Amino acid sequence: MAGRNRQPLSVIQGKGRSNHLTKQVIKERQEQEEAVRGYTDNIVAPTYLTKKQKEEFDKVAAELIRLNIFSNLDVDSLARYIDSKTQYIQLLKDLKKIKSTLTMVDSITGKKMTIANEDYPKLMRVKNTLFNECRAAASDLGLSITSRLKLVIPKTGDGDKPKSEFEQKFGDV
Repeated sequence: MAGRNRQPLSVIQGKGRSNHLTKQVIKERQEQEEAVRGYTDNIVAPTYLTKKQKEEFDKVAAELIRLNIFSNLDVDSLARYIDSKTQYIQLLKDLKKIKSTLTMVDSITGKKMTIANEDYPKLMRVKNTLFNECRAAASDLGLSITSRLKLVIPKTGDGDKPKSEFEQKFGDV
């Protein structure tokens, strides 16, 4: 499906761009968004996570629930994010122990030679793959600042401004 991602009604209204929406469309969108939001009554960390991963799952899930952007349907996505993040962190620790080059001594001449470690580029590709997995999952779940900014309702400073004569007569047209 081509086009932009659909923004929540509250974001459109917060930006002050809802004047093209009729009252009927607004009502329909509110009902649709409420129906799609999902339930939060069965959010439990999956069994394939380790104890430490389950603790992080519970902590992140609680924060996402507070933001009203998490439901039962997102449990597996969060678990995959935490699993790939854990693998990424472990790989970083292992990469710090491995050198990108190896020093070899030529048995005939006795000279020291530096050669590339053949495993290092492979591990770097895995690291990049895991990083991209984490970043994509974090964005989908609203864990990055840019993805949350797409969801946050901007505050308008119009609350203190007196209404014009037109706004008083036709305010919620």
